Amino acid sequence: MLIQPTKHNSFTSVASEQVPVRLTPAWEETNLPNDELNFKTFSMDDAVLETNPPKDRWNIVYLILVLHGIGILMPWNMFINAKSYFVEYKLGEDYLGKDLYYASIFMAYLTIGSQLPSLLFNWLNIFCPIGGKLTTRIVWSILTEVLCFVFTVALVMINTSQIPALFFWSTLGSIVLLNMANGIYNNSVFGMAAKLPTKYIGAVVLGTNLSGTFTSIANIASISITPDARTAAIYYFTTALFVLLACFDTYFALPLNRFYKYHELIYQREIENQNSKQSGEDEKVPYWRIFKQASPQLFNVFFVFFVTLSIFPAVHSDIKTSSKDFLFGETYYTSVMCFLTFNVCALIGTYFSTLFSWPNKKWLFIPVVLRVILIPLFLVCNYHPIGVTRLMPVLIDNDYVFWALGAILGLSSGYYSSVAMMYAPSCVEPRYSGIAGMFGAAMLLTGICSGILFGMLMPFIVKHISV
Repeated sequence: MLIQPTKHNSFTSVASEQVPVRLTPAWEETNLPNDELNFKTFSMDDAVLETNPPKDRWNIVYLILVLHGIGILMPWNMFINAKSYFVEYKLGEDYLGKDLYYASIFMAYLTIGSQLPSLLFNWLNIFCPIGGKLTTRIVWSILTEVLCFVFTVALVMINTSQIPALFFWSTLGSIVLLNMANGIYNNSVFGMAAKLPTKYIGAVVLGTNLSGTFTSIANIASISITPDARTAAIYYFTTALFVLLACFDTYFALPLNRFYKYHELIYQREIENQNSKQSGEDEKVPYWRIFKQASPQLFNVFFVFFVTLSIFPAVHSDIKTSSKDFLFGETYYTSVMCFLTFNVCALIGTYFSTLFSWPNKKWLFIPVVLRVILIPLFLVCNYHPIGVTRLMPVLIDNDYVFWALGAILGLSSGYYSSVAMMYAPSCVEPRYSGIAGMFGAAMLLTGICSGILFGMLMPFIVKHISV
């Protein structure tokens, strides 16, 4: 410190009163390791981040993760909503000049080809990550999806009327490859979000629900405008292409954001601190311990999607209007009552999860398990699957009651799935939160696949069981 001279040009001894010079805020007050205080593993930028934690200005990181959530489900939504293009146009009798069996089996093959590869690669990506880094997994998975959509758009523009078998199998091959990449992408995005505060996992789930809402609105618009199937297909697939490219660009923008850099630094710091406590040997990731610790929330994630996919869209979309004078006619009934209602309500439910979380971790399983009541309630609505003569009596023949059930299904699915996904990473040590987030994403897809398979039994139930 500086010593001020006296007016007699002599110096007063202050050695007994000297206090060490300290910066404000003092480095010592940050409780950093000695190596960092000596700047061996600590940059000045890191120091600024540590001493002045930044905020997510304008919610940029939150919005980027919402966009990635949209990108996760965009491939699935685009192919499902292009049903008329595949079944009625490219594989239809008018286009081919003859009636082939490809149209009748396409949607079943599409569902299997979409969900099983995504499920398998999602689980595989936890234990055998490609390159071991999120950047490697996300970049290559998005690029693979982009190439698959470019190939799909090219098929739209080619006359395939003379090669229906080649078109059928090449399209399914593209779908399988697309969803292999999407499984890795899905898993990695949740792992990335798990490093941030819990609401950012909710942002990803919000994006997945927003993806369905966007596609539902586009579907209704296409019905209103009545474009031909070829034009609709180009619109859908090109839109998905642009969304994926936006996801690719924004991912590289994340490391430039101070808020993201700060939480990435904290995450890496926690890993380094935990590793320094080990005996010096490389610690294997305790996957089973992580799974057990997060298992209550992983079950909640699984069961929410199991119940939802048992009903939506297979059962939900086959429920017919009970009154000819209802607000929506037959043309818009399924599009509004099923797809739009579910997706909008799921979006609202996900948004609610960012405002509050109820119940707590211990009791969340109660409302999650109680949702199973929705399955029989939908079955006793005016449910008439194609080609099935219903034996089970219709007990709910009011369109407004059915609409309310659809809203409850969507709200509860969006809310409880988001809350469970946000709880999962907090059940384990911070350094394993990313892996817990990946387990959550894998259980999400497991619930989807299990629900779809269970939903295939619903036509059999209403055909053979009389209440």
